[in-house]
Amino acid sequence: MQLHISPSLRHVTVFPSKGFKEFIKVKVASRRVSYRMLFYSLLFFTFLLRFVFVLASVDGIDGENKCSTIGCLGKKLGPRILGRRSESTVPEVIYQTLDEPLGKHDLQGRSDIPQTLEEFMTEMKKGGYDAKTFAVKLREMVTLMEQRTRMAKIQEYLYRHVASSSIPKQLHCLSLSLANEHSNNAAARLQLPSAELVPALVDNSYFHFVLASDNVLAASVVAKSLVRNCLRPQKVVLHIITDRKTYYPMQAWFSLHSLSPAIIEVKALHHFDWLSKGRVPVLEAMEKDQKVRSQFRGGSSAIVANTTEKPNVIAAKLQALSPKYNSVMNHIRIHLPELFPSLNKVVFLDDDIVVQTDLSPLWDIEMNGKVNGAVETCAGEDKFVMSKRLKSYLNFSHPLISKNFNPNECAWAYGMNIFDLEAWRKTNISNVYHYWVDQNIKSDLSLWQLGTLPPGLIAFHGHVHVIDPFWHMLGLGYQENTSFADAESAGVIHFNGRAKPWLEIAFPQLRPLWTKYVDFSDKFIKSCHIRAS
Repeated sequence: MQLHISPSLRHVTVFPSKGFKEFIKVKVASRRVSYRMLFYSLLFFTFLLRFVFVLASVDGIDGENKCSTIGCLGKKLGPRILGRRSESTVPEVIYQTLDEPLGKHDLQGRSDIPQTLEEFMTEMKKGGYDAKTFAVKLREMVTLMEQRTRMAKIQEYLYRHVASSSIPKQLHCLSLSLANEHSNNAAARLQLPSAELVPALVDNSYFHFVLASDNVLAASVVAKSLVRNCLRPQKVVLHIITDRKTYYPMQAWFSLHSLSPAIIEVKALHHFDWLSKGRVPVLEAMEKDQKVRSQFRGGSSAIVANTTEKPNVIAAKLQALSPKYNSVMNHIRIHLPELFPSLNKVVFLDDDIVVQTDLSPLWDIEMNGKVNGAVETCAGEDKFVMSKRLKSYLNFSHPLISKNFNPNECAWAYGMNIFDLEAWRKTNISNVYHYWVDQNIKSDLSLWQLGTLPPGLIAFHGHVHVIDPFWHMLGLGYQENTSFADAESAGVIHFNGRAKPWLEIAFPQLRPLWTKYVDFSDKFIKSCHIRAS
């Protein structure tokens, strides 16, 4: 069986073929076809098969009173569903046969199972089968379809995992080129910032932004979009935190691509004195993440080979293998008060965002004693993205969660957050965060799937000040329903999700909002074949 999805995604055509697996691979690899649309089309087709097969069974088996309309079918099946009898009913043997389970190996190697509805109906008409044989054939065909649907969904998760976890060769090339430039060119080794500007790093009259990233290209877009859209760039201080391996490439890039009059600081984690003194919870969290990842022996191949677990469980395990979950960059924001002990307020930016407006008004927002200024994600016109509550992230079937939190409480988003560090230092937010991370590890990840937002939702519980949704539009990396016009009108857009704008799987209609801040004529960009599309 194959599905052909038109470019407009408005038409789905079903036709037989032996190349089902190859079709799925080709379509998943195509940027023009939505993974989600493919999966839901398969689900819809499975439901349609069930409905039409029952309709056909009524027409073919109960031949005296043929039904040709949905209303007729309702009159026949309605009393049965409601527990009442009617004059004309589907033979009981069909229900009994459909309820009988099929073994996991019963369909393997079978060539006699119809591949399409047309094949099934032709066989039924020619064979003159009784009701039980009809039900057996129906059960086998629907079960086979369900197995293929499951396989398609798991393959989708696998391809997304591979595409989002791998480092594109262009980005790898960029880091190597910049590292080489750092070694050979003194201009690529400038102190950032220069000595006379160092006092601004602790001056609270400036607008302080923090960006933690090990992706040079992504960091360059955040920095450039931030400074270009700021009305007072001379008052902007951007603190870029990176890891040891990315420090030289990051320093080289910002040494050679000045954003003056804005002040840029590039600092590696090992440059922070706080991280080298005593017990460091963020590093312990990394070790615990590594232990969790080690549970999944055999890697992604072993995970997707499991035939008993549900696709969403497999997706969670694949997600656990993502390198970002073992990166200190993923946890560092929970220690901002210790990393910047002299600052009173900062705006923390993820490296998959684009700034499209002046962010200095964020410093005029009165936080009312709260620590975290964030956009809520439970209300908005986009119901797909803005429908997240605590139950969307936390497992409320676990007593530790259910007795402490309200499942219907609105969630909020990371990506663009105002942090009042003065208020934060008066709380135990960081300790609460690491306590719940420990509890999740001990409970075998039964409190939530891996990630920093669920423990963040818990740690900042009661410490969040809600800001206007204009400041942070989400979801551009995992669904393509957002229009270009709507995204362009937001203050900050966030490509959260696997379809990052620097990857081939990015949504082509939204990617220009990111690429407009990349200079494709730059010698490093050109030499590494980084292109707009």
